[in-house]
Amino acid sequence: MAILLTGFEPFGSVTRNPSGSIVEHVRSSATGAFAGVAGEVLPTAFAAAGERLRNLIRAHRPQAILCLGVAAERSAIDLERIALNLDDAERPDNAGAAPRGRPIVPAGPVAYRSTLPLDAMHAALQAAGCPVRLSNHAGTFVCNHVFYVARHEVERLGLVQAGAAVPCGLVHVPLPVEAETDGHGLTLARLIEAMARCLEVLRAGGAAPRPGRS
Repeated sequence: MAILLTGFEPFGSVTRNPSGSIVEHVRSSATGAFAGVAGEVLPTAFAAAGERLRNLIRAHRPQAILCLGVAAERSAIDLERIALNLDDAERPDNAGAAPRGRPIVPAGPVAYRSTLPLDAMHAALQAAGCPVRLSNHAGTFVCNHVFYVARHEVERLGLVQAGAAVPCGLVHVPLPVEAETDGHGLTLARLIEAMARCLEVLRAGGAAPRPGRS
């Protein structure tokens, strides 16, 4: 299965973005769960990230798209359900843009639902002992922007897998900790392992992998 995996470059106070670090690891590994995955670190900028993602989807025609972002204020992996057609920045992106109340696609739907197998991903991450939640709000910054753009491009191009739109959505990861204590926090190595499990779910067609698989 050809999978497109994206993350982001550092921005603001996030001097090392774990979403980008995960993608860099995938690109350097390309074995096991990461085999056949095309990884790309996107700029943390509305216009540039959206355009780059559209070009990647057109070039790769992937069978699944997993976008990663960081949510510095959250403590769990958040599986996002909804992408809003809204850019509303409280701070500028890395290009200095700070749109307020602007639609991403002026004639587009108000929102898209994720087509990732979120329940199966949730079960797989819980089984691995990772703090994980289903989230109804991906924010209105660049993460939500690429989530919406990806879903819109899949619909526009008519990309299908097993008779339905290809699995596509966004997962927010927390900032990693140096060491996990009493089940709190996730190191970067554990975040990489968690994303490997999500990719396994995608490869299994939305079914949670059997216990013992890595």
